[in-house]
Amino acid sequence: MASSGEERRSGSPGRAGTGTEAAAAQLDTAEDFEVLEEEGEEDEDDLSELPPLEDVGRPPAPPREEAQPPEQGAGDAAGDSQEWLDVLGNGLLKKKTLVPGQGVDSRPQKGQDVTIRLKATLEDGTVVEEDPALTFTLGDCDVLQALDLCVQLLEMGETALIVSEAKYCYGAQGRSPDIPPNASLTLEVELLAARDAPDLELLSGKEKIQLANRKRERGNFFYQQADYVLAINSYDIALRIVGSSSKVDFSPDEEAELLDVKVKCLNNLAASQLKLDHFKAALKSCNLVLEHQPGNIKALFRKGKVLAQQGEYREAIPILKAALKLEPSNKTIHAELSKLVKKHADQRNVETEMYRKMLGNPSAASTPRKCKDKLPWSIPWKWLFGATAIALGGVALSVVIAARN
Repeated sequence: MASSGEERRSGSPGRAGTGTEAAAAQLDTAEDFEVLEEEGEEDEDDLSELPPLEDVGRPPAPPREEAQPPEQGAGDAAGDSQEWLDVLGNGLLKKKTLVPGQGVDSRPQKGQDVTIRLKATLEDGTVVEEDPALTFTLGDCDVLQALDLCVQLLEMGETALIVSEAKYCYGAQGRSPDIPPNASLTLEVELLAARDAPDLELLSGKEKIQLANRKRERGNFFYQQADYVLAINSYDIALRIVGSSSKVDFSPDEEAELLDVKVKCLNNLAASQLKLDHFKAALKSCNLVLEHQPGNIKALFRKGKVLAQQGEYREAIPILKAALKLEPSNKTIHAELSKLVKKHADQRNVETEMYRKMLGNPSAASTPRKCKDKLPWSIPWKWLFGATAIALGGVALSVVIAARN
């Protein structure tokens, strides 16, 4: 596996750094409670220990006049464009063999740890990354999608040229400061090694923590790229690592750290699920956090938001009140709670008016006291009398018919 130092390098094209400790601390306090409203939507559920958000909302850079499509750029430089393999069939990701490998049977399999030599350049030839031995788990989305999709097509010892649109690299955000938004990349890759991933049951506590954190940090990267499906995938992988059985004894400190990683992954998983309106799944993730930490403010806040999104205002309000009690100075919880109280009051007014119309009595004084929150399943006496009369009439008619027969 790649070392933890390699994992945190901000310059690696496929790996996202976690930013400065100061920025992480700031994001871990109140910023993740920002209400999802109007122009502040992208900052609403920022995660604990995420990289800085300065680059997330940058507008796409204007197209450069000298930019050329892959077919006319690096493809022609390497040889005949007819030799390019259109990996996905959409023209956005292409691969060309420069040096043949050891045959199709030597291709790596998903789930293996692969090591590659990598050189990444922009369209103007600027080198933005060189790594003589980049190691990652194939198929786990640990690196750029362009690499994850193409390396599995490489033969051992093969050197290939990969030309990828921004969609499968750094997207609209780019990577500050060296990769601009919407930048295509040309990747020269050589497959050096492939081996089975380590047995999770045999990992030490430290190794398991490091591995799970790498997957979590990758999920944070995808979250910032607004690719919530891949973020969920990374968090799920991290949770499977944390929850895997072990044949190695862990120290109490390692157990506590593994639990901390699990809670962070579940909280971030809930945030991603909320973005996709997967309310049932998000509620489950929040509840799992609260099983371990009943006073976890992030989980309480997100659980309240899930219930509010489902219109369960009466259930959401006490949960947000509990979060506010734990952090009374949090203005965002105040704002969210005030919003829900107003929505709940509006909901009750609508229900009350509906009940009055059902009774045919517009008088507020005649509204039963028990209908303050929910409409009771009561039936007006006129309806009940009418139904009884119809039923008795049916019985009488049946008796007459029987007597005639």
